[in-house]
Amino acid sequence: MPQEATPPPDHGHGAARGPSRRSLGRAAVAVAATPVLAGTWQALTASSAAAADGAADGAQGRAWTGTWACAETTVPAADGTAFADQTLRQVVHTSAGGRALRIRLTNRYGTEPLVVGEVRVGRSVPGDGTAVVPGTDRAVRFGGRTSVTLAPGTRRWSDPVSLDVPTAADLAVSVYLPQPTPADTVHRSAFQRNYVAAGNVAAKPAVDAQRTVTSWYFLAGIAVTGAAPDTDAGAGTGSGSGSGSGQAIVTFGDSITDGSATTVGANRRWPDVLARRLRDEAGRPGTGVLNAGIGGNRLLRDPNPPPGSNAERYAPYFGEAGIRRFARDVLDQPAARHVVVLLGINDLGHPGRDAPRDEEVTAADLINGHRSLIRQAHAHGLRIHGATVLPVEGDDLGFYTPEREEVRQTVNDWIRTAGEYDGTVDFDAATRDPAQPRRLLPAYDSGDGLHPNDAGMAAMAAAVPLDLFT
Repeated sequence: MPQEATPPPDHGHGAARGPSRRSLGRAAVAVAATPVLAGTWQALTASSAAAADGAADGAQGRAWTGTWACAETTVPAADGTAFADQTLRQVVHTSAGGRALRIRLTNRYGTEPLVVGEVRVGRSVPGDGTAVVPGTDRAVRFGGRTSVTLAPGTRRWSDPVSLDVPTAADLAVSVYLPQPTPADTVHRSAFQRNYVAAGNVAAKPAVDAQRTVTSWYFLAGIAVTGAAPDTDAGAGTGSGSGSGSGQAIVTFGDSITDGSATTVGANRRWPDVLARRLRDEAGRPGTGVLNAGIGGNRLLRDPNPPPGSNAERYAPYFGEAGIRRFARDVLDQPAARHVVVLLGINDLGHPGRDAPRDEEVTAADLINGHRSLIRQAHAHGLRIHGATVLPVEGDDLGFYTPEREEVRQTVNDWIRTAGEYDGTVDFDAATRDPAQPRRLLPAYDSGDGLHPNDAGMAAMAAAVPLDLFT
């Protein structure tokens, strides 16, 4: 779903700025505006997940389980964010724990090599993302070296790092960028405070932040292995027990999955709450829950802002079409066994606002798009669960029309009754107002009629049947 009419603000001191893209001689990478409808799904998955970024290094397979992830996008030409001789201290929240970890860096949308001078990781001091818990700081190596260069378009897993990683812990990942580096690869809306500091302070116990940002840069994932330090040995990741260990659930969606309108730094996105339910109610602390949501993402089409429109300033943050990015953001996750799909409302709402009017979709278009995801998941041995699209009548962004509501209802009925998904999650029923079922329940409405607040996110997570993930 789109954020505001301008890029979402940082809840700190603004985005990190450095040398302009023009001064660095690098152009922003634009996401193609080509429609990618369901019939073309085979071509979009020609590159297997195993080959995407070096699965041979051992980060794939049963021994490693994804504990955190984000989906990367490119940036608009107007985004001049860049770094030079600066350290990014970025905070991420684990879902599964372990005794060792690996970190995945990304230069997915870069046009030049990404030079990283040093990477370190440690547990973040609760309530202070600039500081690392004493005794937990670790150097991160790539092929035995503390520095690494990623070619344009690539991602890379680190070597294993020995560190006790509890479930539901905050990790501080410090990335030092020694030379001018445009922020061409980003997860724009992290709903987490991260920090930019001068010089190479990756190893410092605490950093003096020049800026606070709410995006993740050049960081795509973390995987863990071994029994979590705060659980019995039989319940940790990689143990192979029946408690859900050694598997990850990928939540694949738009801004509602990404966490739009949730409290920054509180980890109240519905996937976060689902991870807590799996841990506390189902006794499955070894199950990773990976958030592959992107604000503004569409199922069928890449961003296509009308020329000269305000959407050109933010649409590239919406990411590639769901059927295009599924292989990278779902199939390529360590130990992925399940995926929950919540996509379609932006396909309905963008035309005439953030995309051309002629990109209106039918129920058949959306159903065929969902079918393409089902085929991709099943071809790779994943179980895939469809989530119904939330109501939007009365929204502030103009998504709702009676005609689009009819499409939404038809698609939701198909998700509930067709039996083509392996399981279903009825987010529509969980969040709608019984008195006005085309609208969000007021207690769950963030204020825009479109995005659930923290309470709405909790209601969504509570609606997920945990027995889907056996």
